[in-house]
Amino acid sequence: MLFVENDSLDPYFNIAAEEYLLKNFESDVIMLWRSNPSVIVGKHQNTLAEINLGFVRKNNIPVIRRLTGGGTVFHDPGNINFTFIKQAEKEKLVDFKAHTAPVIDFLNNIGVDARFEGKNDLRVNGLKISGNAEHIFKNKVLHHGTLLFDANLQTLSESIKSREPNFTSKAVKSVRSTVVNIASLPGVSMGREEFMEKLGTYLQGYFKNINTYQFNDDDRRNVEKLKQEKYTQWIWNYGYSPQYTFKNSASILNRNILVELTVKKGIIENLRLCIDLINQDNNPLVQALNGQAHNPETVESALSNQNFMGYNQIADKWLLTGLFF
Repeated sequence: MLFVENDSLDPYFNIAAEEYLLKNFESDVIMLWRSNPSVIVGKHQNTLAEINLGFVRKNNIPVIRRLTGGGTVFHDPGNINFTFIKQAEKEKLVDFKAHTAPVIDFLNNIGVDARFEGKNDLRVNGLKISGNAEHIFKNKVLHHGTLLFDANLQTLSESIKSREPNFTSKAVKSVRSTVVNIASLPGVSMGREEFMEKLGTYLQGYFKNINTYQFNDDDRRNVEKLKQEKYTQWIWNYGYSPQYTFKNSASILNRNILVELTVKKGIIENLRLCIDLINQDNNPLVQALNGQAHNPETVESALSNQNFMGYNQIADKWLLTGLFF
């Protein structure tokens, strides 16, 4: 087994590194890592339905789709992530309790009464401190989880405010939970670096025949390649979402506007636009957006080109752009 030392805070690199390790290393792997503020959505989710798009754009928070299923989570340097990649017999690959057992043991050892609850959570007194997810590749499982140590819970809350009422699809929906930071629990007096170091030391003692490993130049090149070709791409992070319909309405500039979208593979297949209850089938904006990507840049460009409702003269452009998201 390898204990991979990864000090990168780049969320794109870190998510790509997990896939690289899973598909290219023969050995079982443990990796502890942290990322700069980022929103990480599950493989089978509708990204736009899970995030506060206006907030993450304004604050330059990356949104990345991961390889595993499950719900949306928030990463920042106050959140410690653990990744286990293991070979196992088919019937033992998916086992959330077994894979989280060493982490629970560590937490109990430092005085945190953490327990496995529900399908994939670690909780203390009913409050969530960790969410977990898994992905099967051949005879291997990638299991990873979060550990909220001293994360910015305000930014977490603002980033992943669900827009589910506006969306209809078969995508996996996140289960919202009340969370707590481990650092705020009674008896926890260490900082995040000490916590992470102690967790690493504990895990290296928990497992047998473990060696430390650092990414070499070839590893980094390969991870960077995967990062650039997949994890930084709109088509993966947003376009991979299952087919959905989106509906939104608002009163803007004394006009009642209704927007209905049908989107497949990230592309707007049909836009229905109504202004003051009148269908706008022949509106140039409808023609401009049908067949285009459902992303802010495309919508902003169309709104600007058509100067829809005086878009170019409005100070707060999101007033109109946000109607489509």
